[in-house]
Amino acid sequence: MQLVDWDIATATATRLAPPGPRLDLAEAVETVDALRQAALEAAGHVAAYTGLPGHSDDSGVVVVDRPGWIRSNIAGFQELVDPLLDTVLSTRTKSIGPVMSAVGSRATGLEVGGMLAYLSTRVLGQFELFGPAPADGVPGGRLTLVAPNIVAAERSLAVDPADFRLWVCLHEVTHRTQFAAAPWLHGHVRSLIQEYLSASDLDPAAMLGRLRGALGSIADTVRGGAQVSLLEIVQTPEQRVVLDRVTGLMSLLEGHADVVMDGVGPAVVPSVTTIRDRFEERRRSGSALDRAVRRLLGLDMKMRQYAEGAAFVRAVLAAVGMDGLNRVWSDPAMLPDAAEIREPGRWLVRTGAGTDPAVSA
Repeated sequence: MQLVDWDIATATATRLAPPGPRLDLAEAVETVDALRQAALEAAGHVAAYTGLPGHSDDSGVVVVDRPGWIRSNIAGFQELVDPLLDTVLSTRTKSIGPVMSAVGSRATGLEVGGMLAYLSTRVLGQFELFGPAPADGVPGGRLTLVAPNIVAAERSLAVDPADFRLWVCLHEVTHRTQFAAAPWLHGHVRSLIQEYLSASDLDPAAMLGRLRGALGSIADTVRGGAQVSLLEIVQTPEQRVVLDRVTGLMSLLEGHADVVMDGVGPAVVPSVTTIRDRFEERRRSGSALDRAVRRLLGLDMKMRQYAEGAAFVRAVLAAVGMDGLNRVWSDPAMLPDAAEIREPGRWLVRTGAGTDPAVSA
């Protein structure tokens, strides 16, 4: 069975995604070279600040356009989801049936394509866990920079291009560094996704019941009266338990990257204050429709993860320093859950890194 028609998803996303700002050939080549150089420079700064291993060259870094980002992400989704879905379905007594499967996979392909078309205009960079392997063999993926989005952002924000590109790379390179420092992390993420899929209810009647019950939540989210994503709306109670662990991990990864970016930035990005202020204002702005789409796709939840994760990292750094924080990359048992992200003192006590449960963000 195929849950998503990946060909339809690819065709839909690449057709709907706008091309981005126009660059002549010389400017395009210069931008690609500058982004690869910024990633290499960022790797040295991140390694020096965190004490975690860095990279001495720019292998494993790719610069893509929007269709390239779309195709890469669909390849990653397909490589991850299809085998796990086969495993999940092999343990179920009910099947969806050939007609429902065919119709459902096409509809899901259209939905995935529309979502990726929207996201392809907003993602500046990404550390890809799945999909094409990195050239340097670094465990867990490759670093992708979306050139048209970076150029569009630096133009709309009216900021220094060299500073902005290095600022973006500091965040994305930190993600690459996290997975290089914790080679087990790639498998851990895969196992969490497998748990999440295993806890799903693929029975059509049950899925339809959840979607019907979610209509009010969707309408409330669009009106701005709730902060609920589509993922939260359709998940089962069992999936919510797994999602708590996923949220803790993602908050750690995103918050850590933000703290590193802010820690390194003032010394190497002269206009960092201007960039941060204008970028945050950009995040808060947008039409009512754009804000509604962001809420439904969980992008606002991602912003909360940045803030809560950064507060956790700063609290741990204040309590036990960088060496103490870096213990989080040593073993899956050291990862904080969502509750510990919100109350860092609980993580400090549980892991033996601190003894004062009052330490918090």
